[in-house]
Amino acid sequence: MAANVETMFSTREKPWHGLGTIVTEAPASKEALEVAGLDWKVVQKKIYTGDRQLIQGYRANVRDTDNKLLGVVSDRYRVVQNEDAFAFTDSLLGEGVRYETAGSLQSGRRVWMLAKLPNEYIILGEQISSYLVFCNSHDGSGAIKVAMTPIRVVCSNTLNLALDTAKRCWTAKHTTNIADKLEEAKETLFFAEFYMSRLGQEMEVLRKERLSDRKALEYINTLLPIREDMTIQQKKNLRNLKEDLKRRYFDAPDLQDVGKNAYRFINAVSDFATHNKPLRETANYKENLFMRTMDGHAMIDQAYRMIKTA
Repeated sequence: MAANVETMFSTREKPWHGLGTIVTEAPASKEALEVAGLDWKVVQKKIYTGDRQLIQGYRANVRDTDNKLLGVVSDRYRVVQNEDAFAFTDSLLGEGVRYETAGSLQSGRRVWMLAKLPNEYIILGEQISSYLVFCNSHDGSGAIKVAMTPIRVVCSNTLNLALDTAKRCWTAKHTTNIADKLEEAKETLFFAEFYMSRLGQEMEVLRKERLSDRKALEYINTLLPIREDMTIQQKKNLRNLKEDLKRRYFDAPDLQDVGKNAYRFINAVSDFATHNKPLRETANYKENLFMRTMDGHAMIDQAYRMIKTA
């Protein structure tokens, strides 16, 4: 298990992020809460100085099962319990929703769940599955965040493009009225169909945009630039990465029938960003890859922006 992953599960086989204890079937919320190791509550306790003076305006968020300190927050902070997060997703997606993965990062400071949305989509003749990711922090460091993440089934590449025309994620601060904000999230997520519709339209546009081999190589050089101040080894490593990305664009079996176009290039970059191992494999690179499911991948967005502004 990666260094910062405390507890988690995944269904059937390890997904694109390669993490997790495997369970046979995707569980419903009550079982998912338990198998993910999230069946605990956050309690807020008063904070005192060493001489027992109350510190005004702050509380300590503590896990009830082991008294683990998760963070110090202002007294305006409102806790969203793990079970409430699952209940929210249950109500959003309907009874019988199944969770593909869920877990805890950084000793409980951050928790997440990923549920497969019921609708499957066909974009350019390919099956696209869409997922809802719910991420929360208990240390006061971040907002509640919900995001749509489409996955190209044939290769498990993420297609969570930052479209200008449709939101795919939502955030809310803990210091605001959580009940109202969750209603906002629910309303926003009803536009999942809108995001997927816009994504399909954008993929159509990208497929019609022909890409010469010269232009594709130019884009690759921009994404992976070799600078003069790099060491010989760094330059060698980058050349190897470039060759890998070239193979994913020119030789990938699943892209042979789509033509040489911007759609093919975005998929090649997504495949590279999603599956390529870093030159230096850190202990937590897989969990960082998973968290980009929520935040989006900078390289994929950069490739998309290059094409749109060319």
